[in-house]
Amino acid sequence: MNTHISQLQSKTASLSEAIVHHPAYNAIRDLQDVRVFMEHHIYAVWDFMSLLKALQRELTCTSIPWMPVGDGNLRYLINEIVTGEESDRAYEDGGFHKSHFELYLEAMQQCGASTQGIDALFALLQQGKTVSEAIELTDIPEAAKQFLQFTFEVIETGKPHIIAAVFTFGREDLIPNMFHTIVNDINERFPNQVDIFKYYLDRHIEVDGDHHSLLALQMVEALCGNDDAKWNEALIYVKQALESRIALWDGVLATIQTAEVSL
Repeated sequence: MNTHISQLQSKTASLSEAIVHHPAYNAIRDLQDVRVFMEHHIYAVWDFMSLLKALQRELTCTSIPWMPVGDGNLRYLINEIVTGEESDRAYEDGGFHKSHFELYLEAMQQCGASTQGIDALFALLQQGKTVSEAIELTDIPEAAKQFLQFTFEVIETGKPHIIAAVFTFGREDLIPNMFHTIVNDINERFPNQVDIFKYYLDRHIEVDGDHHSLLALQMVEALCGNDDAKWNEALIYVKQALESRIALWDGVLATIQTAEVSL
């Protein structure tokens, strides 16, 4: 493995461990707790896609007329990830395809989680509000607002090596196997209510946890190269991304605990 990548992982290991062992996972005991988790996590699923498309915009030609942009190997890496994330196999039979975000929304609807927040956010964006304005005006969990604001600050840097580092080291592969076990158990207790969510997690392990993670590591390595300044910037932003994820999970835990007290 690249020495710079090993050093970055070593310097952020304690933060990654704090996410993997966050008490929010153990707090999830029933279907309502899953709903709380999803109503926070949907924003991380959405801004993951936004990071992805920001990278595609920076590393490939997305305008007309088309002209070759940048390095062909980097174009391959990002386009390969985009294909899997934006048009993966849908849950239903018949060869349909959906983005992982659309699959997640379908899972939320199946289990009765509210999509009101993300729907309202999209409505404001379609009305022409800026991302910052839409986040501020939408009634979504405060922890999710802070999470989104950081992500779009990353995108606004316009620096591919920073965006790629946050995309690669601060994202969904930090959801532990323990959480998958919890969802499997809840799926058995509540048949036909979280099986789409279970499918989403299974696809995440199969696609993101193996093939895409390797491609993303190669992308960071290529973008940072031997430039120590870029690796240092990547480290700073990855630390902030991990701290932001911890704060999001803190919000999940607080919401679950508040609901338990009120019962």
